[in-house]
Amino acid sequence: MKQLSLLIKPASGLCNMRCSYCFYRDETARRQMGSSGIMSPGTASKLIDNAFSSVGPDGMISFSFQGGEPTLAGLPFFEFFLQEAGRRNPGGVRVQWAIQTNGLELDDRWADFLARYHFLVGLSVDGSEKTHDALRLDACGRGTYGRVRESLDLLMSHHVDTNLLCVVNRLTAMAPKETYRALTGLHTGFLQFIPCLDPLDAERGSMDWSLTPDLYAQFLCGIFDEWYRDWEEGHYTSVRMFDDLVHMSLGMPPSTCAACGRCGSYMVVESDGSVYPCDFYALDTWRLGSVQDPFSELQFSDTMRSFIHRSMQKPEKCSTCPPRMLCFGGCPRDWVERDGHRENYYCESITTMLHYIWPRMTGVIHAELRALESGTQS
Repeated sequence: MKQLSLLIKPASGLCNMRCSYCFYRDETARRQMGSSGIMSPGTASKLIDNAFSSVGPDGMISFSFQGGEPTLAGLPFFEFFLQEAGRRNPGGVRVQWAIQTNGLELDDRWADFLARYHFLVGLSVDGSEKTHDALRLDACGRGTYGRVRESLDLLMSHHVDTNLLCVVNRLTAMAPKETYRALTGLHTGFLQFIPCLDPLDAERGSMDWSLTPDLYAQFLCGIFDEWYRDWEEGHYTSVRMFDDLVHMSLGMPPSTCAACGRCGSYMVVESDGSVYPCDFYALDTWRLGSVQDPFSELQFSDTMRSFIHRSMQKPEKCSTCPPRMLCFGGCPRDWVERDGHRENYYCESITTMLHYIWPRMTGVIHAELRALESGTQS
C-alpha cells in the first residue's frame, strides 16, 4: 500500500452533546458491544505500528480523529499518540493529521497542540445561532453555539487551519441564505455541508429534523446563489460540493468518496481496535477485523471487497441519468427502495440543483481552467 487513510474513534460514541440527528449514536446502539469507551495506549500503539508497516517507506498515512467526540479521549492521549507516531515512523512516510470536533473541550493547551502538529480541524457549526441551538444541545439540554464560537476564536488566534462542517437538516435547509451568511461571517473560508441521516430503521423524512428531497434541493440552490454572488464579487469561499463539481468537470478527482463512485477509500478504527469500512457502516455485519490484522490485508479482505462491490451496484436510474458522471449515484446510505427499485433518496435534489446552477457554474469552470493554464489558480 502506498496510501492509508484511517478514521479513528478514540472515544468511540461517547459525546458531551446530545445532537438530535446523531447517526453514530444510532449505530453504536445497534452493535453487540455498543460504545467501546476510551482507546487504550496499547490499542493506539498497535494501530500505529500496523499503519506504518502497511505502507512503503515513501507512502502516506492520514490519521483523522472523529467521534462521538474525540477530544473526550483527553489531550494526554493525543500527545501520546503523536509522540508514538513520530517515534515509530521508519522515515520517509508522510503523515497528515485531522480532527472533527464540536469544540466544547478546546482550550489554549488544545489549540497550541493542534497548531504545533499542523492539524486540520473540522468544527461543527449548524449555521446561525438559532438553527444550531435548536438541535445541537449539550448533555444538560443547553444550546452550545456561544461556546463553539469561543472555540473557533481560540483556534483562529492560534492560526489552526479550520473548516466548518454544517449538517443540513430541516431547519438549516429552510434557511439557506441565513445559514450560508452565518457561516461565511465566521471567516474560515472553508465550508462543508452534509445532509443529515435518519436512523437506520426509520422511513426517510419521518423525523422532526429530517431532510426531504424538496428541502434539500431548495437548500442547495439557495446556497449556490449566495456562493456565486460572492464569487462574482471576488470573495471566494470554498464549499466542498461546488469545489468538487468544478474539479470533476476539469478531470480532477473529487474530495469525497460519495462523488468518486465507489466506497473503500478509508477504514474506521473503533476505540477497542475493531476496524470497519466506513463510519456510516460501523456495524457488526461489516466488521473487517481488528488492528491485530494488517491493514494491507483488511483492505483486500472478502468483507471489504463485498462492501466495495455493493457500492458499485448503482440504482438503475443512474445508467441513463445525464449528470451521472458528476454524481455517481451518491452515498449508498442514501439509497432507498421504492416500488421494487433502488434509487438515491436525493436524486431529484441533485438533478434540480445541477440544472439550476449549471449556466452559471460553467463560467466558474472556464475561469478556473484559464487560471490553471496561466498558473494563477487560487
